Amino acid sequence: MKLTNTWTAMVTPFNSDRSVDWEGLEKNAQFQISEGISGLLPVGTTGESPTLGWEEHNEVIDRVIAISRGKCPVLAGTGSNSTEEALSSSRHAVNSGVDAVLLVDCYYNGPSSQELRDEYHGAIAGEFPKTTVVPYIIPGRTGTALSVEDLAILAGRYPNVNTVKEATGDLARMARTRELCGPDFSIMSGDDDLTFPMMKDPSIKADGVISVATNVVPRGIRAMVEALNAGETAAAEAVRDALTPLLGIVTVKVDNQRTLPNGQTVTVNDRYRNPLAIKTLMNALGMPAGPSRRPLGKMSRSGVDVVRQAAAAVWERNPEMLRPIAEFYGVDIAGRIGDDDVWNALAS
Repeated sequence: MKLTNTWTAMVTPFNSDRSVDWEGLEKNAQFQISEGISGLLPVGTTGESPTLGWEEHNEVIDRVIAISRGKCPVLAGTGSNSTEEALSSSRHAVNSGVDAVLLVDCYYNGPSSQELRDEYHGAIAGEFPKTTVVPYIIPGRTGTALSVEDLAILAGRYPNVNTVKEATGDLARMARTRELCGPDFSIMSGDDDLTFPMMKDPSIKADGVISVATNVVPRGIRAMVEALNAGETAAAEAVRDALTPLLGIVTVKVDNQRTLPNGQTVTVNDRYRNPLAIKTLMNALGMPAGPSRRPLGKMSRSGVDVVRQAAAAVWERNPEMLRPIAEFYGVDIAGRIGDDDVWNALAS
């Protein structure tokens, strides 16, 4: 299987005690399927995989597979900074019936590109030749990256390495990927705000997106991707413009004030990274999300305000983008966006 079109990198919803909200997980999967999503990615890094125990990790995969069977394919996040752990997780996912596995480059221990190719991606691709293996390149999180050249070597050695999730933000690198890996290789955007240019650029010709924003607006993102694949640029631009406020909040950057022990006030730029903002938005709109697991916590008041303003802008100008949430979850979107108490409870 080669990935194309629109896939959702699912959040893992938690209860107030930070245990997994299994009912919420299944309901969110059902929402995605009802909105026609191309496929689901449980326990990627958006799903807070580093904070899940392996038993929890495996059960999240199993439950999403059970909900999705016969309805849409599943790409399971099974990567680790330990090849043995990744092999074990991939083995469980494959035995459970997953369609593909996503392998984030090994964070912290920082292997070279050669080592990533041979001792990690290649080792797993060779172990599971009938399962699609998707390298996930995100050096801003991992501190390392599989090179384009080694990705091309992997694709030549292993037919099941036919897709990459690209989250480098480097359009020149993506063009090089298309050049070396060929027209039949799938490049999937890993950054919602770059999906449009990646798909429109003739030197990249991205095939779709593995999206965070689709946790909230699967129908909208799917419409944009389908329009781009059909060559309907004006229609795709209209959807992109409608969703732009939400595409800009996957990461939220704000200046916050701190008071030092001596009473001095200083300013610190805080960067609230995925999935904190999307979970804040989902909670505000009445969708199952719950808290993040520590060390992620809550955004400051100014950070939450950024998310609220984005939601309000979309609801005011293009309410059809958020209306499916109201219909599926039975919530009052306008009421929740306008309720100060809802947002106050989400700020630190």
